[in-house]
Amino acid sequence: GSAGPMAKSDDGGLTWSRLDDQLPPNFSKHQNCPSIYRIADPEGKPRLWVFSAALNQRGGPGMPSIMSEDDGKTWTEMPPLGFPCVMTFSSVVTLKDGRTLGLYHKGPDGKDRAPLTVLQTITADGGFTWSEPRVVAEVEGKNPCEPFVFRSPDGDELCCLMRENTHRGRSLMMFSRDEGQTWSTPVDTPWGLSGDRHIGVPLPDGRWVFAFRDQAPGSPTRGHFVAWVGTYEDIRKNRPGQYRIKLLHSHAKNVRDCGYPGVELLPDGTIVATTYIKYRPGPEKHSVVTTRFRIEETDALLRDVE
Repeated sequence: GSAGPMAKSDDGGLTWSRLDDQLPPNFSKHQNCPSIYRIADPEGKPRLWVFSAALNQRGGPGMPSIMSEDDGKTWTEMPPLGFPCVMTFSSVVTLKDGRTLGLYHKGPDGKDRAPLTVLQTITADGGFTWSEPRVVAEVEGKNPCEPFVFRSPDGDELCCLMRENTHRGRSLMMFSRDEGQTWSTPVDTPWGLSGDRHIGVPLPDGRWVFAFRDQAPGSPTRGHFVAWVGTYEDIRKNRPGQYRIKLLHSHAKNVRDCGYPGVELLPDGTIVATTYIKYRPGPEKHSVVTTRFRIEETDALLRDVE
């Protein structure tokens, strides 16, 4: 659907103010799941970028964007990147040389149909121009998509978690030891990390928290909004991790219609996970919902169970 709503919080997600009337008028013609990123140029100046999938309902030029140079106070529409896609960048990561790598997915001719592949492109000027995209993940009989890339604790490896859109097994993951120049062959994730649209944050104690729409085979919370807690080594060695948390219950008729999150770790240790979901029964449709928790609270719940 059309892009449009935007909100900002100055208190860690406790209260929000809408910014819709500050956006470029043409932003309402941008289509499908806009994503926001802070990208720095070679001089270190950060800008906010909001990328979408297409410019209009017929598809139009791929990846239109708006950009802010003043931390979101004012916005300017930028030329589309011209990359056909199903979703715009699902994640970006800063490379050691200061450039930014972005990952996204598409089907044939940019359509949302199998086989899906994951592509990457790199910007060296802070988001204004990007390299020619190239395919970095394709798996026969499977549909890798919605990649989330993050860096290992020692800084020397990139890991990419991917949704697998046939939903007949686990999600997929791959690794790079050369800053995305090459990637390992995608393999199954641990069972508990099987889901759609992973987004995660590292904790001070070395663990990670990933939030996503649960798609683990046989899971009692399949289709609902969950989080996985574990270490990078758990992922690397395909171990279960420490535990999972059911964050929000989906009351949608199609229970799987939820869970494209943003996740933030606040300075006081609060984890803020924001997603769209139908969070109560009744005639109301989906809402954008924020849930907050601290890892000490969920660790204590685990100890109670044990």
